[in-house]
Amino acid sequence: MNDQIDVHLGKRLRRRRRLLGLTQQQLADACGVRFQQIQKYECAANRMSAARLWQLAEALEVPVGYFYEGLGDSAPKSRDSEAGEVMARKETRDLIRAYYSLSERPRRRLLDLAKSLHGGEPGPDERATAR
Repeated sequence: MNDQIDVHLGKRLRRRRRLLGLTQQQLADACGVRFQQIQKYECAANRMSAARLWQLAEALEVPVGYFYEGLGDSAPKSRDSEAGEVMARKETRDLIRAYYSLSERPRRRLLDLAKSLHGGEPGPDERATAR
């Protein structure tokens, strides 16, 4: 079970680091370690101490509990974990960055377009605010 915990913590570390668009080197610099140490944490070759977990949580702007979310779940993958995997993809991060680089009106229009492509027609209140 201990190995499973280390693997889980490493996956959560990698997911959050990638979501923020940080390299292992950037995260390592923020924590005062070398990037190889971050690599070892992410692949569960090394265990994270409580103090290091705290530093990583601060650097990644999450509570320490973030790393343990989903750890006790013995059920098959939930919808939340699938969504987390989608959010960890580079394509998703690039899309989110591009989306938020737009001003409000183009963002709303892009959202309406995406909904229409998916088959979900925007509701009347969404159409009114997009204009």
